[in-house]
Amino acid sequence: MSKSANTRRHFIAAGTASLTLAATGLIVPARAQGLAPTATMRGGANNYLPGAPIVDRIGAGGFWMTGTVRKAGDGAPLDGQRIQVWAHTTEGHERDAHSHGATLTDAQGVFRLEMPQIVPAFGQAHAHLAYDSAEFRSVFLRPLMPSSSDTSLEAHFVLQPV
Repeated sequence: MSKSANTRRHFIAAGTASLTLAATGLIVPARAQGLAPTATMRGGANNYLPGAPIVDRIGAGGFWMTGTVRKAGDGAPLDGQRIQVWAHTTEGHERDAHSHGATLTDAQGVFRLEMPQIVPAFGQAHAHLAYDSAEFRSVFLRPLMPSSSDTSLEAHFVLQPV
């Protein structure tokens, strides 16, 4: 068999396979799927106090809670969004009103709130954060710290419009 006949057969077979896959929908062009919204975490809303005041710092500080807030789909940063933070700390329990505070995101969707050192509660060092407003669906987070000696923790929100 000649080399050109073999090449022609491979070309026809490859073309037929490509058409078959395309017809079945197994080959689709790459598309951006968008940024999925953050799901509420189990236990995130424990000891939530609606309307915690916006503060510069909770207690004496020394620990930094930081993160970002973006819009689901396009991932645009969300400015002026209220994030509430509370935790079991060296200065109080997560159920204590003085252990709660809120902050607002900046133009890049970033928030930062200084608070007392988080200490383990029920064997886990963790924080609670909430986004709860009418503009987007509420999200409650309960991120765990890798080590109870860490002096900062990050949490990121991707919010779904109501």
